Amino acid sequence: MINISVLFIGDLNPGTRSFMRYETLKTLVNSCDFISNTVIPFNQGIDKSNLYSRFMHKIGFPTDATSLNKHLLEKVINKDLETAYDIIWIEKTIALRPRTLRLLRKFSHSLKIISVSEDDMYASHNRSKYYDKCLNFYDIVFTTKKYNLTELISIGAKQTAFFLDSFEEKLHKPMKDFSGISQKNIDVSFIGTYEDDRFNQLFWLAKKGIRVCVFGSGWEKYKNIHENLIIHGSPIYSKEYVKIINQSKINLGFLRKINRDVVTSRSIEIPACSSFLLAERTEAHKNLFIEGVEADFFSSKEELYEKIKFYLSNKSKIIQIGKNARKRCIKSGYSMKKQLISIIDKVRE
Repeated sequence: MINISVLFIGDLNPGTRSFMRYETLKTLVNSCDFISNTVIPFNQGIDKSNLYSRFMHKIGFPTDATSLNKHLLEKVINKDLETAYDIIWIEKTIALRPRTLRLLRKFSHSLKIISVSEDDMYASHNRSKYYDKCLNFYDIVFTTKKYNLTELISIGAKQTAFFLDSFEEKLHKPMKDFSGISQKNIDVSFIGTYEDDRFNQLFWLAKKGIRVCVFGSGWEKYKNIHENLIIHGSPIYSKEYVKIINQSKINLGFLRKINRDVVTSRSIEIPACSSFLLAERTEAHKNLFIEGVEADFFSSKEELYEKIKFYLSNKSKIIQIGKNARKRCIKSGYSMKKQLISIIDKVRE
């Protein structure tokens, strides 16, 4: 147990990556308080904010739907010296006002304030005018995007640091019911939000005779476009998400182009489930897993098709690669616990 007190701010809806980090952080530190920056319950991809909130978000001045700024100041200022926070851990909170952080800085000079996000926070659709003006108040801005390290400094961050995408140990793991190839009743699956490039590749595969099950938001209009493209039409989270990964012989890993992704959390979560990942080839993916041994990769839809055909005809390789992948995740410290400890260690230096 690390003897520090943390105030965690993030999307605390169950199933979110932010909620997983909060739950993990509670097991690591002496004290962990929280504020949700998102209304609870709120299901991304299903629920929608009101028209005014969407408009304000679009122009870069998002509304503070949870009165976060007020609650944050109250929590910090009402703390006595013995129970004062050591770290305020802020996850992608674009409605946070710079005035709030300025007041916190005046109140406590020893308090460490950090920003943590797995999103591309240099991309305009992930930022806000408030976020840009808050950057200078963070002691360290943590990112999983190496290209963000210098980009965020160029728009105001004082210091940036890198951490890895990760898996949550209690959740992302193999399931005994689907440990054998004969128990995996989905040949090919993809879990993720709709994007044009993803649809074009999956539709092409369907026309080539590959049956693919798709889970995620934004796919509804293509529900009956082809008998081989099985659109389930809603996001899946937590245990249901892990179950589909375990059920699938081949789990596809498409990257989100709008976020300039070279790796995603799914790139780690699937292998951690001892399941077979077939993802877009990037240097980042190749650094995480040995190609053809711990996962496999593709650079074109033609290569993707050929590899799907190969592995569905060589199913023992699917099981072996899945086992190798989980071993790599554990050996190389890709767990959320290890990554959060590395963040805390960096802050305490």
